[in-house]
Amino acid sequence: MKHKFIIVEGPIGVGKTTLVDLLGKELNAQIMYEEGNENPFLEKFYTDKKAYAFQTQIYFLVSRYKQHQQLIQPELFKKVTICDYMFAKDKIFAYLNLDEKELVLYEKLYAMLKSSAPVPDLVIYLQADVHTLIHRIRQRGKQYEQKMSIEYLEELIKAYNHFFFNYNESPLLVVNTNNVDFVHKPGDFHNLLDQIKNMSVMTKYYTPVGV
Repeated sequence: MKHKFIIVEGPIGVGKTTLVDLLGKELNAQIMYEEGNENPFLEKFYTDKKAYAFQTQIYFLVSRYKQHQQLIQPELFKKVTICDYMFAKDKIFAYLNLDEKELVLYEKLYAMLKSSAPVPDLVIYLQADVHTLIHRIRQRGKQYEQKMSIEYLEELIKAYNHFFFNYNESPLLVVNTNNVDFVHKPGDFHNLLDQIKNMSVMTKYYTPVGV
């Protein structure tokens, strides 16, 4: 496998962790999961976004930084390493959730931490429309996520699309996941795996037809 550090990204509920699990088993890879559920402010944020946005964001920023520092160890990439989020995603949520004054402070802290974050060999960006995301969020049943509005998810999708439209730090595979099921339809997963292994351009858009 030529890509030793792979990141799977996308909005809430799109299936990042599911795909990471499948890739991890297939490629005998080391896995790093985001520690999002440990954020003590997250549930309160979904209840009162304005009151808890800054605390939630700063906790995520520091937590993501500490996790990604573990990836700097040289021996880590002797085998494939797959992560279900990228450090830069933090900024997507910051600009979605923070006000102007909060962003000034956030940008100063982000700039100090971003310079030492490792760059992936490949980013897989999973896309889905808002109705698909809602269906998957309901299926996985995390109680605090059920409070998310359609409007918030629509804003999040737009923010992700904007970010990755301008992304050029590493090869990028954009995958439309509306009509695939990587868990129950093995053909869907193996078709995507072929796309990953044969990735030879800087940016590629892949729309599976479903198997």
